[in-house]
Amino acid sequence: MADIVIRGGTVVDGTGAAPVEADVAISDGRISEIGRVSARGREEIDARGRIVSPGFVDIHTHYDGQAVWDSHLAPSAWHGVTTAVMGNCGVGFAPCRAADRDKLIELMEGVEDIPGPILHEGLDWRWETFPEYLDALDAKPRDIDICALLPHGAVRVHVMGERGLALENANQGDIAAMRAITAEALRAGAFGVSTSRTISHRTLKGDPTPTLRAQEEELRGLAEGLRDAGGGLLELVSDWNTPDPATEFAIVRRVVQATGQRVLFSLTARHDRTEAWKDLLAMSDAAAAEGLPIRPVFPPRPIGILLGLQGSQNPFSGCASYKSIAHLPAPARAEAMREPALRARILSEDRVSGSNFPLITRLSFERMFPFGDPPDYAPPKEASIAAIAAREGRSAEEVAYDLLVADDGAGFIFAPLTNFHDYTLSASAECLRHPNAIAGLSDGGAHVGFISDGSFPTFLLAYWARDAKEQVFALPEIVRRLTSDTARAAGLVDRGVLRVGMKADVNVFDMATLGLDAPRMVADLPAGGRRLLQRPRGYVATIVAGQVTYRDGSATGALPGRLVRRAA
Repeated sequence: MADIVIRGGTVVDGTGAAPVEADVAISDGRISEIGRVSARGREEIDARGRIVSPGFVDIHTHYDGQAVWDSHLAPSAWHGVTTAVMGNCGVGFAPCRAADRDKLIELMEGVEDIPGPILHEGLDWRWETFPEYLDALDAKPRDIDICALLPHGAVRVHVMGERGLALENANQGDIAAMRAITAEALRAGAFGVSTSRTISHRTLKGDPTPTLRAQEEELRGLAEGLRDAGGGLLELVSDWNTPDPATEFAIVRRVVQATGQRVLFSLTARHDRTEAWKDLLAMSDAAAAEGLPIRPVFPPRPIGILLGLQGSQNPFSGCASYKSIAHLPAPARAEAMREPALRARILSEDRVSGSNFPLITRLSFERMFPFGDPPDYAPPKEASIAAIAAREGRSAEEVAYDLLVADDGAGFIFAPLTNFHDYTLSASAECLRHPNAIAGLSDGGAHVGFISDGSFPTFLLAYWARDAKEQVFALPEIVRRLTSDTARAAGLVDRGVLRVGMKADVNVFDMATLGLDAPRMVADLPAGGRRLLQRPRGYVATIVAGQVTYRDGSATGALPGRLVRRAA
């Protein structure tokens, strides 16, 4: 008897092959049979009319803190993710001396919008070195598997102290120490090292991420540490403007050529540099054609901020009169803001100069939209707040203000920051046409107060394999991008494909009903912290290591997920 038999589903195996109708049997945490299964299962799942796929592998998340205190890694676990790679963008919590804990919390708070009180309450700091951090993660069962990257920011602070925070160049001794820490982390089970070179990554005080100006020799030292331990990946986010994309990409090429290590970099279509992403896509394709493993990771929809009274930001957060009521609960704030005198004062004040939000200058009413239920991530230009204001003969500020206070402050304004410069998802569609590009950047676990992109996997399936206005892609290819493609990019070889002997991480979902609810603010974090969470529809079952973790969207209580340690 098998542990589980999934009956009569349409099997999309993760390789890109055509779907087949088959049963899938699971025994001892592995796929034991695919085809017409005669054996009964201790549990049987009726998958007729449903899709059976491998579990999804998300290679860009930030569960570094949540994985310490929480066994349920929502929202990713809700959206079919069975393995998540965390520690991206150079931020994390190890290695870390006791004296540096506040520094790393401030960095995570500013870069990934995870409030400091949540981290202070949730982190127990049972570690100093990265191997000790992995041991702490290993001791806790979860509903999904996690893989960890070593954060360059933490390494730089650990080795260089205040010099690292001040963006000084690393000397030869510093680089040697970073190389040794990287190799030690890889030997303990890290999958690679991550770094950031973007000015948008700052602490809440406005200080830049310590890795911003790391020189080529320092990056090469990290990659040599990967090589010393048998190989891993270097994850990178950058503005690509020092002084231009080609010059910085050449640095990455030289590091890869010298060390043979894999590089994954974040690729977004910025609205102020509408062609740079195309150049980077072409350069990465050319590098891949030469055998250099350099791959971009792109978002399947706009990376957008949700502005609202329930969230951490709104268009008027920087106004002095708004700050005087910012402590009130959202319904009380909305009531106060409807008072004519306060409304007039807020609308008359400067929204930008008093803001602590580094992206405020990149927001425009031409790219802000009322955010409905179900949510629309590709709204037409005429639905923008600026267009509404023009039609109604009002200012855009007045339209935005009234949207915020409606429904007792429960609504949101959607403000795409990338991948929407032409008011379509054409940039994401173009990346999907490039096999070397990887679909990702969900940031699961991060940006808890104004971004809700942990739902990327569900959107990728529902939109690009069914609903897309730009181009509908074949379902097997979209499933491949969520499973074997991301697994292999991370260095995982035992999952991502439905094949006998592979790890039994499986999703069963109804393609006809697959979709997303609107995000909701939920207070379920340490210290009473709040976060945006977005539920999916259409998932029948998610299985991790042969155990059903979610059934019809609800957790079963099974916690088979573990820390996955990289093998050389």
